[in-house]
Amino acid sequence: MTADVVKAAALLFVAAVIQVSLLSAIDLAGAVPNLLLVTLLCVALLRGAIFGAAAGFVAGLLFDTAQLQTLGVTSLLLTVGAYWIGRYGETTGRDRGHAPYLSVFVVTVLFSVGALLLNYLLGVGGSARAVLVDGLVPSLFFNLLLTAPVYALVRRLLPPFERLEAQEVRLLG
Repeated sequence: MTADVVKAAALLFVAAVIQVSLLSAIDLAGAVPNLLLVTLLCVALLRGAIFGAAAGFVAGLLFDTAQLQTLGVTSLLLTVGAYWIGRYGETTGRDRGHAPYLSVFVVTVLFSVGALLLNYLLGVGGSARAVLVDGLVPSLFFNLLLTAPVYALVRRLLPPFERLEAQEVRLLG
């Protein structure tokens, strides 16, 4: 278990550094590919809700600190998104082929809407049209494009747990 924590921490740290240093400077069709989000969702899908939520909090705090943004906004969004996808992976989705793509699609939309709402509540300016109309479709495209290679890498580093088969219970007496 500690090896998984170290691997996931290193993977998310590298993803955060790449996101902050390289991908934040890229603006393709009004959107920025979110490697940190995709990596976190893949980790949460394979390791579960609690592991994903803790990883989401730390990754979001690292991202907010590196970008000099309001602390906690990205942490909150990534924690909630990773927890939901971790629950999806624990209950039904881990073994399905479409699970990483569905996870990235849903959380990318919710991340954009949540960031817009949180920034509005904090009084930070932002255009809803720029986020939801102009930037959402390219953001979905780029995140879904990143999903296959990132999921393959994360699955190689953090192979999924084997599920225990239910055994028959015999009553005594």
